[in-house]
Amino acid sequence: MEFGLFVQGYVGKQALTDPTAEHRALMNETEYVIQADKSGFKYAWASEHHFLEEYSHLSANDVYLGYLAHATERIHLGSGIFNPLAQVNHPVKVAEKVAMLDHLSEGRFEFGSGRGAGSHEILGFIPGVTDMNYTKEIWEETIAEFPKMWLQDEYVGFQGKHWSLPPRKIFPKPYGTSHPAMWYAAGSPPSYAMAARKGLGVLGFSVQKVSDMEWVLEQYKTAIQDAEPVGDFVNDNVMVTSTAICAETHEKAVDIAVNGGLNYLQSLVFRYHDTFPRPEGIPEWPEILPEYSAEIIELLIAEELMICGDPDEVLQQCKRWEQAGADQLSFGLPIGVSHEDTLTSIKLIGEHVIPKIDTDPVHRTTRFRGQAGA
Repeated sequence: MEFGLFVQGYVGKQALTDPTAEHRALMNETEYVIQADKSGFKYAWASEHHFLEEYSHLSANDVYLGYLAHATERIHLGSGIFNPLAQVNHPVKVAEKVAMLDHLSEGRFEFGSGRGAGSHEILGFIPGVTDMNYTKEIWEETIAEFPKMWLQDEYVGFQGKHWSLPPRKIFPKPYGTSHPAMWYAAGSPPSYAMAARKGLGVLGFSVQKVSDMEWVLEQYKTAIQDAEPVGDFVNDNVMVTSTAICAETHEKAVDIAVNGGLNYLQSLVFRYHDTFPRPEGIPEWPEILPEYSAEIIELLIAEELMICGDPDEVLQQCKRWEQAGADQLSFGLPIGVSHEDTLTSIKLIGEHVIPKIDTDPVHRTTRFRGQAGA
């Protein structure tokens, strides 16, 4: 199992009172990715969201990832996601950005795509839509065109329901052989199977705990066996995300978690991701979850809903994800955790956890891409 970091420009309540909070959050998260690169993490994912106050202010993630391409050496940099709906980003512009970032990172870019966070975001670009499945139609029409834009000397062009383009040469072409690995941000069981049939890796942002892996893998790993890839190769990959706090002692980690604002982050998730099933006990915005106590944090750890503890405990918790079949585990870092404590988590995981689980020096997606270009 490989390891990643997930950043999204989460500002939280500070956005309402502190004029420097937005800048500080964005700059801190660049530092976290740079440290993750030094600490042996293989992937860093940057979201693309629009209009989601407090929850995610990282809208121009292509700019952000371009900076990180120069500031890092080994870590792969992924769009988690680029939104390729023509009403949000013209598909040709997306193809150009992916190839450009592939050059700037010298083959370290990962192309994750998706359809947006929910009605508030989607309706900002496509007003009047009453069925969120409408965006699936646009994405389905578009996704298979990207490899053609990258690999054909002159793209044959496209005439679809939602966008069109006459034959054109599209530059730059990706760096080296083939093209970046392709991923899809999936939320429901049918989405995992759909992505697998297209040969796409899955960004499992909706996987909450280890036991969720059972249905994820059943849907995905069965369908991937009969994949008809839209791209040059099958990216057989399931990435899942979890909150992670690692400290020198268990007590210190729990104390950090208690003060990390996890209840507010979780409330914002379901404020905006209104296409996700709402678990029992999650109130509707503007009502929020109560602040977490040490007892609640211990319960979340016991229920495998978060990774938290000293290095040995975090190692065992990560092994549970590996045993369940995750190909990649990426960590989200709560904004309420101090800059120093966040860097400590990254360093301790890099020193004590990653070397004992991820012993392959080569990125999984590098192998797939290399086989396609052989």
